[in-house]
Amino acid sequence: MQIVVSDEIKAACPGFVGAAVEAAAVNSGYSEALWAEIDARSEECRQRLTTESLKQVPAIEATRRAYRACGKDPSRYRPSGEALVRRVLQGKRLYQIDTLVDLVNLASMAYGYSIGGFDADKICGDTLTLGIGRDGEPYEGIGRGQLNIAGLPVYRDAMGGIGTPTSDNERTKMGIGTTRVLFLVNGYDGDRDNVAACAAYLQELLRSHAGSDGGTVTIYPARQ
Repeated sequence: MQIVVSDEIKAACPGFVGAAVEAAAVNSGYSEALWAEIDARSEECRQRLTTESLKQVPAIEATRRAYRACGKDPSRYRPSGEALVRRVLQGKRLYQIDTLVDLVNLASMAYGYSIGGFDADKICGDTLTLGIGRDGEPYEGIGRGQLNIAGLPVYRDAMGGIGTPTSDNERTKMGIGTTRVLFLVNGYDGDRDNVAACAAYLQELLRSHAGSDGGTVTIYPARQ
């Protein structure tokens, strides 16, 4: 998959760096071993963070700053990396969906990045472009219905938007039948090494819990 970072994103978020993980995988409804890791990470977050200090986590702070630069209020449309940790700090468990979704949520909680998780076979074309959402642009967020993505960073395939840091699109969501995945780590903090470490962690989770060899990682955009 070729990923293009648009000029409008480069102007609003000049430090952006992303990582794409592409892999074959076997999904399942529930993984007890994965949920042991999720519960342990959740407790670690509760010990280390508060709902206020959460905003100062570099990956989260940078994503909130990117929202403002693109034209969105991050307190009304929370980035998923922040929303997941905020949920566990409120004493709640993460929603249990399926193994592929759950492991993406674990990686997001561990690193603070908002991570898109897609069924690669549902993506139209072989190029994704990261841009900014427009007024009136149609977008069905997973479990949210029509989502106003104006001012949100958004990945688009040949048919339209498939992923924002707040919510991915119903059209390309993963399910039990998913056999090929594309994960996108969104590093608005510009920390290329940390973004790569998050991608490597996703590969580790895929190998441990989803019958995968971990696939391949591409860091984008390429260094100039």
